[in-house]
Amino acid sequence: MTSAVTFWAVNSIQQEARLNDTRYGRDLGILLAADVAPLVAQGDYSQVAEFSQEFYNRSSSIRYMLYADSDGEIYYGIPYTAPPVNSALALRRRMQLPPSYAQSKEPLVRQHATPDGTVADVFVPLAYQEKYLGVLAIGINPNPTVVASAALTRNVTVAVFVAIWVMVILGGVFNALTITQPIKELVLGVKKIAAGDFKQRIDLPFGGELGELISSFNEMAERLEVYEEHNIEELTAQKAKLETLVSTIADGAILLDPQMRIILVNPAAQRLFNWEGMPVLGGNALYYLPAAVTERLTCPLFQAASGESEGGEFRVTLREPNQRTLRILLATVLDGRDTPKGIAITVQDITRETELNEAKSQFISNVSHELRTPLFNIKSIIETIQEFGNNLPVESQQEFLMTANQETDRLTRLVNDVLDLARLESGRSYQFEAIDLSQAIEQTLRTYQLNAQNKGISLVKESTPELPLIRGNYDLLLQVFTNLVGNALKFTPEGGKVTIRAYHLHPQADLAAQAVRIEVADTGMGIAPEDQPKIFERFVRVENRVHTLEGTGLGLCIVNDIVQKHESQIHVISEVGVGSTFWFDLPVHIPETLDVMLAEAATAKA
Repeated sequence: MTSAVTFWAVNSIQQEARLNDTRYGRDLGILLAADVAPLVAQGDYSQVAEFSQEFYNRSSSIRYMLYADSDGEIYYGIPYTAPPVNSALALRRRMQLPPSYAQSKEPLVRQHATPDGTVADVFVPLAYQEKYLGVLAIGINPNPTVVASAALTRNVTVAVFVAIWVMVILGGVFNALTITQPIKELVLGVKKIAAGDFKQRIDLPFGGELGELISSFNEMAERLEVYEEHNIEELTAQKAKLETLVSTIADGAILLDPQMRIILVNPAAQRLFNWEGMPVLGGNALYYLPAAVTERLTCPLFQAASGESEGGEFRVTLREPNQRTLRILLATVLDGRDTPKGIAITVQDITRETELNEAKSQFISNVSHELRTPLFNIKSIIETIQEFGNNLPVESQQEFLMTANQETDRLTRLVNDVLDLARLESGRSYQFEAIDLSQAIEQTLRTYQLNAQNKGISLVKESTPELPLIRGNYDLLLQVFTNLVGNALKFTPEGGKVTIRAYHLHPQADLAAQAVRIEVADTGMGIAPEDQPKIFERFVRVENRVHTLEGTGLGLCIVNDIVQKHESQIHVISEVGVGSTFWFDLPVHIPETLDVMLAEAATAKA
């Protein structure tokens, strides 16, 4: 890589120097051609010679200047000219240019090498009033400063290159003298230990990292020599037990000996069985395990310890202190002669999995019921209209069609709830911007005002004036208001009241600490305390005392997901027979310029 970089650097410098010479010669040729073209057109060659000689004398970069006519014959040149004799024996000098050069208006540039360096040849067409008069050729000497700089750079680069290789060679020699020899000694020592010679030691006077490595090797050899004196069978059994424990460390893991004594237990198992701070090691596992686990596992444990079985899988439900479901796996630890040496127990907390399965089953049941009812009603209406359509009064037909439309809306709401939940959990990103909550609240009130009037429920808004803008997504927040107000109207009896409150929190604090609190309160039937922790979970629908109410139980789950996407948390306060209040806080929108200023101030303070 050093060689490649060196070559590239030298080549780039030389190439840049050549390009500079080429550009300079091209510009000089164009300038001279523009001045002499009128003189050549007039045939005033003495003026051309005089002007060219002055031009040549003023510039030290010009190597030569040649003038040729339209046929390519050179009729004047500096520092030499064509022979004045015009005879058959006279030598004629011509320029060999491409056939299409006469029609070209652009200079032709090339370079050729000379003993004094590379010369740039510039051929400029002479034209006057769109008439081709010939060609002007100028040779440009290389820039001596650039040539000297390139030579210096080349010499320095070569010197650095040679120095690097000298350092590499010296480093290799140093490595061979100070590193290779001790490594060879270590390799030889490892081979002897692998062959069973645990008395092998290395005695080399090295310090630093090599010295630490040699010291660690000697310490390892000493420990292996001590381990060799122990019972190999016991060492093998311990190794098998430790490997089993390591393989099951992700969940709760317990290792027992054949007498049911606890040999090893990991922190996960201690948490699952509430053993933190208890001296369980060495004790009988059947004494410390919960009663439900002991009752279920006593017989399988003794069968595994005696070799009658290789273990098994069991599920146990613990009632105290909190109801949990555990999956317990038993595996017999065998030695090389297939003799049982212990029992490995793996414990997994599958409470959440069990609850989700039950909730999923309940969800499927609810959805099936919700789908079947409107579908049955729509089918009945269609069959009635199909059979008696011509004989039914117009009022009855309109009533049937209205009912079918309502049932279709009911199906649509059900499908939309499922799709909304899937979309929110898909990880899709939403755009957050400054939102006027008053507008979203007013839109919600307009949507449900007629429904509230039909049910005899008072739907009101309580808001502090001039609420600040918050940062959020308008459509998602509108869906939160819609779900919360819809639920409140659904569970509030006639004569009740549903209130949407919005007020500014901490208006005098810094903008970053301000927020707007949203509350949706009703005077409905309320939620029992034992049901409140579960109402925001997926697939969970709290059964109410009025089973005719529509819904799948997804509304509050969707609300919870949306609020979490706004970096907040929804809360509920409810009492059976009194009503419920759902509330959450949304941060005030901070303009981008102010946000940058606050970040800079925080950085400066830190």
